[in-house]
Amino acid sequence: MLRWPIAILLLANILAFVAVRGVFGPAPTAGGREPNHLNRQVHPDWLKVQPITATEAADQPVVGGPAPSAPVAASTLPQ
Repeated sequence: MLRWPIAILLLANILAFVAVRGVFGPAPTAGGREPNHLNRQVHPDWLKVQPITATEAADQPVVGGPAPSAPVAASTLPQ
């Protein structure tokens, strides 16, 4: 009963192994497929990195710092 599903899974694993080993050609992420990609960029030297100001960084969390308190007003509920 389980003979055919096991055989199909075994064949699928063998096929995946063979494909990863490169029998069907190089993987698409192997590189070298778009040599003109960098040449087609429009003005890459115009890109500038700027630090953020204190007002822009106000809502940024501090890594390793205490968790900010939520601006929620709490009151006791009437009973």
